[in-house]
Amino acid sequence: MATEIERKYLIKEDLLNLPAEGNRIVQGYLWSEKGKSLRIRITKNKGFLTIKTGTNPLSRLEYEYEIPLTDAEELLSQCEKKIEKTRFIIELDGMNWEIDVFEGENKGLVMAEIELESADQKFEKPEWLGIEVTDDKRYLNVNLINQPYSLW
Repeated sequence: MATEIERKYLIKEDLLNLPAEGNRIVQGYLWSEKGKSLRIRITKNKGFLTIKTGTNPLSRLEYEYEIPLTDAEELLSQCEKKIEKTRFIIELDGMNWEIDVFEGENKGLVMAEIELESADQKFEKPEWLGIEVTDDKRYLNVNLINQPYSLW
């Protein structure tokens, strides 16, 4: 078990130069309800099962396990809707920023996440960061499945 502490931001795309390569991610949710979700994810030809609990978007418990790729593909096929995105990693000041460029029904959404060791940890904010959306639950992946960005 680990506590995931992360902040999310929209980005100013015109100020951001993405790396040449990113990792494609396809994920779905077998179930989700207030404060709990079970996610299936495939990336880099690996499958992952992730359980998240908690209602605070800034800090939640996360349990993630690698599972056989064939199991992940089978479970993902049972998910009614999926999120597709490409993730780029940008390292700044010893910290990794994950930049997600969404596709499909969430096309047009580009978001940056940074994982922190504590909720009040200080970090350098790059010029390409836009507004913080950590507390806006619409930007949680589990919610983007049911209310895609393109429909806002």
